[in-house]
Amino acid sequence: MSRRAFFAIAVSFLVIAGIMLAQKSAESTDGEAHGDPPYLLESGWTPLLNGKDLAGWHTQDGKPLEWFTTRGIRWDRYGPTRLFAEPSPGGSMLNSAQGKTSNIVTDQKFGDVELYLEFMISRGSNSGVYLQGLYEIQVFDSYGAWWRLGSADCGGVYQRWINNQGAGGSAPKVNASRRPGEWQSFQIWFRAPRFDANGKKIENARFLRVLHNGLAVQENVEMDGPTRSHMPIAEAPLNPLMLQGDHGPVAYRNIYVRPLRPTVYH
Repeated sequence: MSRRAFFAIAVSFLVIAGIMLAQKSAESTDGEAHGDPPYLLESGWTPLLNGKDLAGWHTQDGKPLEWFTTRGIRWDRYGPTRLFAEPSPGGSMLNSAQGKTSNIVTDQKFGDVELYLEFMISRGSNSGVYLQGLYEIQVFDSYGAWWRLGSADCGGVYQRWINNQGAGGSAPKVNASRRPGEWQSFQIWFRAPRFDANGKKIENARFLRVLHNGLAVQENVEMDGPTRSHMPIAEAPLNPLMLQGDHGPVAYRNIYVRPLRPTVYH
């Protein structure tokens, strides 16, 4: 066997091993939360979707709302949009039939908060969950990724954008991504920035903890400013939740919030 052929075989084995390792990390139960979602097991949760329509939500840019509610969603890898649903009263919402529309924002504003939500993406799609409309946890099709994870992978704290280049960010600790077309979950503990009596920021916002499909992917990440593509608003004690809708088909359901419990995280 030639040296070149041996090298090609060795590289192939490394690639396969990397893929298997990535999938093992996604399917690992080490540190995983088991059982039903927390809003079914614990008190204090408030739903942000009413199961009928999108009351309580609006577009970031003021355009007509193209997101719609539905009873159920189907993924088809051969379809033109790859996520299919019929508009109807229901507990899920999809970002338009084309999978590219305005970001959607809550009417309500939040400070220190615990957030639980579920999402579905198609192959190659992405979105983002922006706490206070400013600080993004990335939603991305990272299933099967064997490369070194970055802040642009699912569960990452996305980068800031400074002087026309990315800065900072936090990669997820593990690849917890499921296959496209499967429902996934985030549970996020978030501490809002602090301000003095004159409105000067005295403490940065923090992602205290983020679980992706029950696995811890972020721990105590300080945010020294808003991440890229944030809402054009200032940091404040209270701001809305934003979900990104212009980067491909994405659906959300079971969006629940409750006040951050000081006895758990300080």
